[in-house]
Amino acid sequence: MSDIKNISYITYQSFPSDKANTIQTVSNIKYFVKIGIKVALYFPMREKNSCSDLKTLQRKYSVDEEFEIFGLKHNLPFGKLKFFNRFFFLISHFLWSRTTVKKILSNKAEPDLYFTRSDWVFYFLSKKKKHVIFECHQYSKLRMYLMKLSLHNPYAKIIFLNKNLYEDFKYKSLLLDKFSIIHNGVDLELFEKDNHKNKKEIIFVGNLRRFGESRDLEFIIDSILKIKNGFVLKVVGATKNEITELQKKYYSKDFDEHIKIIGRLSRIKTMQHIITAEVGLLINSDKNLHSTKYTSPIKYFEYLGAGLKVLAVDFDSHRKLPFAENIVYFRNNDFLSFKKALNIITNLENKSLINRDMVSLENRVNKILKLAEL
Repeated sequence: MSDIKNISYITYQSFPSDKANTIQTVSNIKYFVKIGIKVALYFPMREKNSCSDLKTLQRKYSVDEEFEIFGLKHNLPFGKLKFFNRFFFLISHFLWSRTTVKKILSNKAEPDLYFTRSDWVFYFLSKKKKHVIFECHQYSKLRMYLMKLSLHNPYAKIIFLNKNLYEDFKYKSLLLDKFSIIHNGVDLELFEKDNHKNKKEIIFVGNLRRFGESRDLEFIIDSILKIKNGFVLKVVGATKNEITELQKKYYSKDFDEHIKIIGRLSRIKTMQHIITAEVGLLINSDKNLHSTKYTSPIKYFEYLGAGLKVLAVDFDSHRKLPFAENIVYFRNNDFLSFKKALNIITNLENKSLINRDMVSLENRVNKILKLAEL
């Protein structure tokens, strides 16, 4: 039984949102609550649609569990101005984190654990010698510097989302009880029903762009339209404008037959599409280091939870995923390699090669608590 009874989760994310990082946060909170931990979520009201109403977030993220929500003021430029985004993010993140940590620490009652995805929150809490875990998802020189400073706090711990992040941290005195490499996980409650698989149906779930760059979905569409052979590519998560643009660009009978572009859906409806596919697709642009080296995609764990075979562009980040030996890879933007990979994955037996509990969110939060108690 964990000694952790309550957690304050402080993050510079905006809720509600269609971004995978907010799904990850709420999903983890759900499983903290399910095992009996009280959670308070603090975040900035930095977008026009920002909302701190519990019922709204429960509907958006398809959760029933209850937790406290504190939407805090954000009278800062990031999220309000549409230029110099990078600069305003850095300044606003720093100022909001400093003010927020000071405000939260002024409360007499303290949680057993602070948890954050914000390097600045991690730093300011560590300066006060608080029991805090930072979950590191991306690499930057500033982030690595703040993490090293924060580790002077004996109660500071770090979760690295994959092995590459840990290895690039390059902090030789990082003790085993100060960190853990913990990938994302999947909410298995979303996959309770065992549905029929549609043979040769390939699914991609998520935004069509990441960090302002295309995820090279056009290469996959072009390849499927060349191969045909009964394959159907289903894309779930496009915006209305993206759907219109793709339909105009590829308008043809073959496109309608082999490519199905679907807009953004609720979590439950999205999972219904995943469950019935045969193959889950992992793609990204090679123009971003996070995509090629550091990502641990939530969709991958959802594919595993639904019992899909996984087809992925051959990036090092995908090679570092749990059970990566079961993934079928193709070279980036290489049609012949993609065609060969499709042929291989179609002929694989469609049986689960993993224990799904190993990639569950319940297993993940238990690993987090184990690190907290070291």
